[in-house]
Amino acid sequence: MFELIPFDRHTRNLANFDPFRMLDEMDRRFVNGTPAVSVFRTDVIDTGDAFKLESELPGFRKEDIKIDIEKDCLTISAERSADKKEEKGNFVKRERVYGSFSRSFDVSGINVEGIEARYTDGVLTVTLPKKAAETPASRRLEIQ
Repeated sequence: MFELIPFDRHTRNLANFDPFRMLDEMDRRFVNGTPAVSVFRTDVIDTGDAFKLESELPGFRKEDIKIDIEKDCLTISAERSADKKEEKGNFVKRERVYGSFSRSFDVSGINVEGIEARYTDGVLTVTLPKKAAETPASRRLEIQ
């Protein structure tokens, strides 16, 4: 009902008309309203001795979120699934999104053994402790 005239609201103000945005929207709607894999917003905070990642993942259960580390890459992924049965019901429009979300981060300067994760109120917080500064194995002494 709300999208019955798809081009009307986009073409009223030609100064803000963006045909590429319209193509992106059309592509998302074509694939069940959402891309197959999407990213989520993440803040990265430097606390001095560690980095803190705060990712918005509202509506997920803790069991739906996975954190994997492979070599120097940390990947956070989450998946929402819906029952496969088709319910027409009295829906006028269905906007709740189901799908998978994924994001990867470089952890080459991180002590991977000390990584901790917490999920509270739709926000995943991952603490990434920095590696200790390496001291050189050899050094040259100044002669006085």
